[in-house]
Amino acid sequence: MERTRRTLRRRLVVGALVVVVVAAGFGLYWFQPWKLWQDETVDEALPSVVETSGTPAAQPSATAVSPAPGPQTLASGELVSHEHATSGTVKLVRLADGTHVVRLENLDTSNGPDLRVWLTDAPVKEGRAGWHVFDDGEYVSLGKLKGNKGSQNYTLPDDTDPARYTSVSVWCDRFDVSFGAAELAHA
Repeated sequence: MERTRRTLRRRLVVGALVVVVVAAGFGLYWFQPWKLWQDETVDEALPSVVETSGTPAAQPSATAVSPAPGPQTLASGELVSHEHATSGTVKLVRLADGTHVVRLENLDTSNGPDLRVWLTDAPVKEGRAGWHVFDDGEYVSLGKLKGNKGSQNYTLPDDTDPARYTSVSVWCDRFDVSFGAAELAHA
């Protein structure tokens, strides 16, 4: 009888330990808390149009010098903090070839699991009221956040009309929450 109790107790303890280890492993995978202490800095230059033809460009004559059109900032805004302290500037830029990029400049936010850059039609609300609004309307995911610090570029898909969107969010897709966002004011 005593032996049966010890065996049963041992099985319960082992079963409980297995459950605790599996739960801890899942929690670590899901929350990835170590990312709070890991910074990823990305400093990209604003892209310029590169000549793609196989022939070298003709040398301009002294009388016909005209500068190539450069990037044009269409809209910009300052990031406000939501779930995590976030700062920096967001710009919507049209490049000389007609493509568009969202540029994050001097970004400083927390690192986290599954962070994305979203171009959205949602209004930016300060504080807790703005944490969850960006997936309520239309948005375009521009890809994973390249780094939680620095300056970086995100190309808009060709079929995206940038005039339809009014804000940019650093969005945590795993927890459906904004780390920070900027309202785009047209230049």
